[in-house]
Amino acid sequence: MKTKLKKQLGFTIIEVLIVLAIAGLILLVVFLAVPALQRNARNTQRRNDVAVILGAVAEFANSNNGNLVTACNAPSAGTVVFTGAAGTNSSEARVGYYNQLASGACPAVGSPVKGEVSVGSTLTNITTPSGATDYLLIETGQTCNSANSAAVAGSQRSIAAVYEVENGSNSYVESCQSS
Repeated sequence: MKTKLKKQLGFTIIEVLIVLAIAGLILLVVFLAVPALQRNARNTQRRNDVAVILGAVAEFANSNNGNLVTACNAPSAGTVVFTGAAGTNSSEARVGYYNQLASGACPAVGSPVKGEVSVGSTLTNITTPSGATDYLLIETGQTCNSANSAAVAGSQRSIAAVYEVENGSNSYVESCQSS
C-alpha cells in the first residue's frame, strides 16, 4: 500500500527564528550606523560653513585695502555679516550650521556659545571658552598649527578659524582652518 506524504503548509519554528535573528541583526547595524552618518553630516556642514566664513573674511580684507574684520552681526538667521572700522565695506557669509545667531550681534569676544561665531584679533583676547562646545572663533593675525588643532601667531593678514567637530564618543575635538 502506498503512503501519501503530507505536504508541509507553513514554516517551522527554526526557520522563523532564523529570519527574525537576521532581521534583528540588520536593524542593529542600521541603528548603529545612523548616528555616525548624522554626525558626519554635521561635521561636513561645519567645515563648509567655516570655508564660506573664511572666504567672506578674506573678501572683506581684499575689498578694504587689507583692513581686517573686527566684528560680525547677524541680520537674519543663516547670514553672518562681517564689518570693520568706519568707512569699510562689509562682507556677508551664508551659513547652514552656524545659523543660531537669530538676529543681532555676534557674541562678545571670547564668549561664544553653541553654534555661534565670535571674532577677535589675537589669541590673547579670544580664547577657547572653558565648558563651551561647538563654537567657531575667527582669529585675525593667526594661522593654524602643524596639527591643525589650534591657532598660533601668523602674519598680519592671516586668518584662522578655530572650531570643534564631533567625534565618536559624544565629545568634541578642536580643529582649525586658515585662509
